[in-house]
Parts: sequence; structure tokens; C-alpha cells
Amino acid sequence: MRTRVVRRISEIDPAEWNAVFPDVLESYDFLKTLDECSLEQFSMYYIMVYEARRAVGATACFLVNYSLDTSINGPLRRVSNAIRKKLPNIFSIKALVCGMPIGQGRIGADGERGRIVSALLRRMEQLARKNRAPIVAFKDFDPAYRDTLDGLRRSGFTRFDSLPTTELSVAFGDFEGYLKTLSGASRYDLRRKFKKIDSSPLVTTEIVDSIEGDTLKDVYRLYLNLINKHDMNFELLPIEFFSRISKNMPGRTKFFLYRAEGRLAAFVMCLVSKDMLIDYYVGLDYSVAHKYHLYFLKFRDVLNWCIKHGVRTYEMGITSYEPKKRLGFDLVPLYLYVKLRSSILRPAFNLICQLLKFENFDPDLREAKRWMKYAR
Repeated sequence: MRTRVVRRISEIDPAEWNAVFPDVLESYDFLKTLDECSLEQFSMYYIMVYEARRAVGATACFLVNYSLDTSINGPLRRVSNAIRKKLPNIFSIKALVCGMPIGQGRIGADGERGRIVSALLRRMEQLARKNRAPIVAFKDFDPAYRDTLDGLRRSGFTRFDSLPTTELSVAFGDFEGYLKTLSGASRYDLRRKFKKIDSSPLVTTEIVDSIEGDTLKDVYRLYLNLINKHDMNFELLPIEFFSRISKNMPGRTKFFLYRAEGRLAAFVMCLVSKDMLIDYYVGLDYSVAHKYHLYFLKFRDVLNWCIKHGVRTYEMGITSYEPKKRLGFDLVPLYLYVKLRSSILRPAFNLICQLLKFENFDPDLREAKRWMKYAR
């Protein structure tokens, strides 16, 4: 098999990419949007795999300076920040990562997946050497890839649990039918919240395909609220992403907008297909969000939209697992495969990774682990 690498996905024929890539929302047009936004933290690469002249595989990769202390929160975060001020690069290491800066990792395959992954890995190793990146990784792949990617462990990779995503199977005819699937306590709590919401004339809802002007600025302000609230070094998207995504994915983006007390107080940006809706970004004005139960209002509106349009799977992403558990979502594990290219230093690196892995410091992942144990 031979491989081809380009820096922008527009250099690849869309038909060639889509022929081998999984039928997912974060594919060619989504990646084209990321390219157009010029993400400062990442350098994107796209790899095509060919057998003879036929395309048989494809994936996105990115080069990033990864922070080894990214999973540390609380008092230890203040310590690491103080160290960073004196030694800015002490916790940073360059990595070439298969997957996307945002969203789950995907590998397109129209052939034997193991051979395709091997071809991708060979090209990734070349790119890592060229860019002097000590680490090669595969980020946030779901269990469907595990049998194939576990083979990477024979090549020196270590597998870690990443933050899991959450999904709800939309298998009911209306919202009342959904409520009947919950426990009595959860059902009572939601009914109480919605009664208060519905009695308030101060919250208005609007569903649009695109945003611009002052609405775009307000959405971005709420998005920054989300970034600042989660101290996990999440990727920072420029404001252009929220306008370009609708232009590049017409009919597949929805914005749910909520105004309270005369201003935009919440938004949800969703990607939609025939069978799936991904609740991609949520932004809240935390000064009024609790007062009007905006988190639960947006959930009800999005779920009702799914029911109305025949969407079968509602994905709500990572973090904030406690409310999602009460709302009936299922956890979907995601895995991270990492290798330090230096075989001499690899054992020490693996030990450091074990000490700094998410679950040792992140309460969200610990909550998810308890959730999974309870579910079993």
C-alpha cells in the first residue's frame, strides 16, 4: 500500500475521501471548515491510503504541543501553572495525533482495516520524524476500532481510557414516552423544572440553520464562557468557525438559541444527519442559566427535534456526566493510544502517563467510571 499526505483537505477529491471514510458528520466538509479557520494550536495533515490506484483508506491527523499536565485540576493545577511561569515548556511535548482536535477519531477503510492502519502508522512515523515529534498517538477512538487498534500495542503503544462520550437512543414517540423510561425521582425532578420553565414568559426559543452579526458575537461570548469554565485546555475555536460551519454543511447544522431577560442566555450548536444528532457545543450565561433551568430546557427542545425528525441517536459529548446519567444517556468508552518513539525512554514515559492520566485528577472521568461500574 502507498500513502499520500496533504496539508489541506481541499487538495483531496471529495468523492475519493467520502468513498472510503465512514458515513459520519465530522467528515470532509467539517474538516474543510477547520482548515478555513486556521486553528493556531494545531497543524492538520490528511493521509490517503491506496492499493494499486484505488483509494482504500483515509484519516485526519494533527500536530500539537501536548501538555502533559492537561488532566490536572484543583490545587495541583495552580502548582503546575506556577512552574510553567518559570519554565514555559517543561510540561509540553510535541505529538503527531491520528484523529481530530475536536470530536472522535475516525479511520476510513475500504479493505482490511489492520493493513490500512499499518500503512497509516508508517506514514505517521515519517511525519513525526520530519517534525521532530517524540510522540505518535491515536486519539478518542470508540470500541468499534478496539480490535484493530489494540494491535498497536505490539508496536510499543499504550492504551488509556479517554473521556467517554454519551448517547441516548431515541426510541420513543414523544417526550412523555421518554419520561416514562426514567426513574420516578428523575421524572419528578424534570416535571418540576419544566413546570417552572413553561410558566415563565421571559425565555424565548429560536431554531436557525446559521448565525451572523450580533447573534454570532453573542454565541461566541457564551462559547468562551464554556471554555473558561472547564479548566482542561480545550481547543479554542475562532469565531469564524460558527459562521463557516453552516456555509460548508448546509442543512446539517442547527443552532438552538435561548433569550432570557432581553439577551441571549444559551445556545446549542448541533450537527444533524438522517439518523444522528450531535449536541456539539453548548454555551450558557451562568448568571441566569440555573434560574431558568436552561440546560434542561435545551435538552427537551433538542430531544423533541430528534423525535419529530426521526433521528435515532442523540449524542451529547463528554464531561458533565451526572446530569446526563439522570437524563438516561449511555456512556460510550473512548480510547487513546500513545507511543513515545524513543524505545529507551518509553518505559519512563509510560509511567509518567499512568501518573498523569485523566482519571487520577479529573472528577468527570471518575464519575464516568463509577457510572460504568453501576451500569454493569
